[in-house]
Order: sequence, then C-alpha cells, then structure tokens
Amino acid sequence: MVASHWAAASAQTPSRRRGAVLERAILDAALEQLGTVGWNGLTMEGVAAGAQTGKAAVYRRWPSKEDLVADALRSGLPRFDTVPDLGSVRDDLLALCRRARDAMFSRPGFALRSVIHECDSVQAERFHAVIYKGVIEPTLEMLREVITRGIERGEVRRDAANSYVFDAVPAMMMYRSKICGSEWTDQEIEEMIDQMMVPLLRPEGS
Repeated sequence: MVASHWAAASAQTPSRRRGAVLERAILDAALEQLGTVGWNGLTMEGVAAGAQTGKAAVYRRWPSKEDLVADALRSGLPRFDTVPDLGSVRDDLLALCRRARDAMFSRPGFALRSVIHECDSVQAERFHAVIYKGVIEPTLEMLREVITRGIERGEVRRDAANSYVFDAVPAMMMYRSKICGSEWTDQEIEEMIDQMMVPLLRPEGS
C-alpha cells in the first residue's frame, strides 16, 4: 500500500529538468515574454516563472536581461538557408516575401520587433549583431541571389544588383508593418511585387 502510494505521488511530481532541456524552457519563456509584455515588461523573474524554474537557474546561465534576450533571439530566429527557385524573378520574390512575412509574425518575430521598437540606442547596439547576422544579412543574400539569377535569365536589368534595390523589400515591409500596421496579406505582397519590384527590375524596352 505504501509502495503504491509512493509511486502515485512520484508520477504526479514533475521530474527536475537540467541542462539543455531547462535552457530551452528558459529561452522559450523569454521569447514568450517578449511577444506578450515586450522588452520593457520582461523581467528575469517573469521568465523564471514562465519556465517553471527558480530565478537563480536563470541568472546562473545569463547574468543579465540583455544576455538572455540575445540568446533567445539567436535560438528562435528562423534559418533562411534555401533560396526560392520557381522559374521567374516575380515568383521567387513572392515566395521570399511570404517567408519573411511568416517570420515577422511568428513568436520570434514578435519578440524581435519588441526589441527593435522599445530599446533605446544604447540597448539596441547590444542586439545589432544578432539582428544583422540572423535576419538582415541572410535576407539580403537571398535577394541578391534571386535578382542575380533574374539578370542571367534576362528578366532583370543588369544594373539592378545594387544595395538600394536589395534594401527595397525589407525596408518596405518593416515600414508598412510598423507605421501602417500592415499584416502583409498575400494580396498586399503581390501588389508590392507587381507595383514596385517588377517595374523597378524590368529591363528597359521590355
């Protein structure tokens, strides 16, 4: 009787998490906090409560809020490692923009935007490398490949492979998301590509 009672009690008691499992729970809790209460509302105590662990377990791994958030963003940001190749620059750009839209409105995307929008210039500097390496650089590299491929196919003017053109899509998506509250429906993405990017990239006389 005692043994069966002990077994039942043990089954109801959650096992103590350690190592990578606990770290993943803490990072997930940090992303959740960023997406709900934002950078200014995030606290180490709140993250610990969300991860169902003690505050000491958080501080033992991340001595500051900035350290924790930087690692949470690195761990949560999607990996852009495959470039769309659908046969035309228009279709490739559509696929790329839909992927970027989905990333912007994912939990890590909301977390990243809270950091960008709420941090002051000194705090933001701490996350510059994370944002550049995790989001900006891979996006620009994929745009470069899509546009270069379009040049090789004769769909895109040869002088279009420049930083101003590469910046156009990310800048437009961030601006309209932040200033206009756009959620970037498929129709809005198609309109941006057809009304801005296709005319901008089209060779003269075509």
